[in-house]
This record gives sequence, structure tokens and C-alpha cells, in this order.
Amino acid sequence: MRKIPILVADDHPMLLKGLLQELEEKGYTNLLPAHDGAEALEILLNEKPILAILDIEMPILNGFEVIKKATLAALPAKFILLTSHKEKGIVLKAKELNISGYLLKDEPFSEIENCIRTVLKGGTYFSKTFNAVFNTVIAPELEKLKLLSPSERTIIRLVALEKSSKEISDNLSISLRTVEKHRANIISKLDIDKGKDALSSWSIENKELILSV
Repeated sequence: MRKIPILVADDHPMLLKGLLQELEEKGYTNLLPAHDGAEALEILLNEKPILAILDIEMPILNGFEVIKKATLAALPAKFILLTSHKEKGIVLKAKELNISGYLLKDEPFSEIENCIRTVLKGGTYFSKTFNAVFNTVIAPELEKLKLLSPSERTIIRLVALEKSSKEISDNLSISLRTVEKHRANIISKLDIDKGKDALSSWSIENKELILSV
């Protein structure tokens, strides 16, 4: 198992070097380093490694873009994201890609090794922080969004895209009064603060969640 090809991609030279050294010390002998997303994708296409450990923020192609392109090419790799990000928008994007693992860079190396072992056996392994963000923040908000009617979902998507009530009225060919009524209903159903611009602020902050429903 430790001889299988593993792609390791990170644009920070010291972090990449340290991770490669840790893996080598644990007996992994077929490591394929990449310094940016384009190089990572090229290795995936040419070498077809079984496992890929990717940073999210990389030049040319980020980790999400690499995974999407590899998936479209029907490549066999299973993906682990190793990142510093734990924002709910990033966590949601990762969840939607059906990755096999998600770890934070400040976690001990033993977590990475546990993740690799689990993924190679066909399982999934996610950071406790990843699971906490998804289960306690994202999932409840997604459930609330499902309470909205189709018309309300259309309205909140446009709000998230920073359209004004007047622009929404014009785009949907409905009255401004109807738009404001929908906005009031959305605020009530989502239990959002009723202060000025509260819905706009909430919608922009949760744009990824809104557009995923």
C-alpha cells in the first residue's frame, strides 16, 4: 500500500517539502510532487495516481478546479484536501465535490496518515472542524432554505447576486411591492434579523449555500 503513487500538491515550497519528508519517513516511496494546480493536473493525467493530496489555494488552478477537471476526465484518483480554510463556503464546495478527505494544515501529521489509510481502504476521513462546520452551521441553514417557495428561492438568489429590489422587480416582471413581500417572507422563514439591509448582508455572506439549493 505504501508503494502506490501519491500526488502531493502545494505551492508553498517549505510546506510541500515538509509533507513529502513526513510521508517518506512513514514509508511512502512513490510520491509525485506538484507546485501548482496545472502541474498537479498534468501529473493526474499522465501518471494517474491512486491518491492526490491537494492544497486549495494554488496558482493557475486551485484545488477545486483540479478536482473538477480530473473528475470530468474520469481519472481514478481519490482526493484529500489539506488546507487552512474552514469557512462554511469552502466546506460546502468541498462537500459538493464528493472528496474522500479534508484536513487542516495545523493538525498533527498523524491525522494525515490516518486519513490516507482510511481513504486507501475505501473510506472517507474529515477533520473534526470540517464536520462541525457542516453539521452545526451549513446543514441547518440548508434546511431553512428548503422551506422557501420556488419564487422566494429565485428572489434570494438575486439578492445574493447583489441585485436591488428594483432590479429584481424589473428582471422578473413583478411589482416592487411583490418583491418586498417576498423579502419579508424570506426574512421570517429564515429567522434573519429585520434590520436595514440584513437580508442582503445575510444573502451575500451565504451566497454559496443559496446558489446550491
